[in-house]
Amino acid sequence: MLCLVLTACAQAPPSSSAGLVPSPSSLPAPLQVSPTTLPERPPYAGLRGTIVIDGSSTVFPISEQAALRFKELAPDVQIQLGVSGTGGGFEKFCAGETDISDASRPINAEEIAACAANGIEFIELPVAFDGLSVVVHPSNDWAQCLTVDELRRMWEPAAEGSLLRWNQLRSDWPDRPLELYGAGGDSGTYDYFTSAILGEEGVSRMDYIASEDDYLIAQDVSDNPNGLAFFGYAYYVEYGDQLRVVAVDGGAGCITPAPGSIADGSYQPLARPMFIYVSTAAIARQEVRAFVDEYLRNATDLVVAARYIPLPERVYNLALRRVERTTTGTVFTSGTQVGLRSKSC
Repeated sequence: MLCLVLTACAQAPPSSSAGLVPSPSSLPAPLQVSPTTLPERPPYAGLRGTIVIDGSSTVFPISEQAALRFKELAPDVQIQLGVSGTGGGFEKFCAGETDISDASRPINAEEIAACAANGIEFIELPVAFDGLSVVVHPSNDWAQCLTVDELRRMWEPAAEGSLLRWNQLRSDWPDRPLELYGAGGDSGTYDYFTSAILGEEGVSRMDYIASEDDYLIAQDVSDNPNGLAFFGYAYYVEYGDQLRVVAVDGGAGCITPAPGSIADGSYQPLARPMFIYVSTAAIARQEVRAFVDEYLRNATDLVVAARYIPLPERVYNLALRRVERTTTGTVFTSGTQVGLRSKSC
């Protein structure tokens, strides 16, 4: 799948709607990529304006790193960076309220229609790979690994009000309350997790503590010996000394999220690509074009600084080409897709 999409991107003419799919202090060195000669950066002295970015809390740390770096190059450009979840971000983006939308899942059909209704065309740009991490309190010494089926039983709608204790999952586990935390309904993380684990996007039990704030979720579980949560890999790394990650068995044995297992696709089904979307109206503005160029040219460093997994350098170069050609649209015609890998080629 990834090879086909990358090929399509490389061959797409300027008017093509082809998309592009990408196959920390404690993290290993960045993934090695092939050196590529790029054009010299344009000067940014004198650039002014305001860039408005909103959306995914998972992608936020990457865009925050990009904004901090760009402010050093263009100090007179103001960058407004917010978080309202992937879905909430797309609502603003498709209403023309933002220039760039951070997204931890691809734009869906309803959002595409909303953008079209308001005359918003967009360029889809992959920026990183993530591995949704299932975490528990460090004192939890029983849940070392969960199968996808156990996660399904834990989170499916039928579990609401009925599967409430750990020993209901496995009889040899403690008879203790099972207290769940996770992303809310506006979150792309929630959409991806439900699609990957339950087979249907946006459907799950609702008797859990939901939040769009991943920091709050991490703090809650670190304070609750009975808790379990899911969120982006970077938040697990940041809170690693206060949480314990649970391995996931997607059919090939128990595998924990790590740069290697996320990049090579063995951490399935919870490895996923992450994106930014920029409107064509915004990219026509000099300050936005410069910001996006710098974002993509420095993506490997930005992504590692944000504790996620960078894509191969060739993917960022293809993304730069999409910007240069104003290649619009998405290849994700069916919305969220599970099982994509960053090293499929």
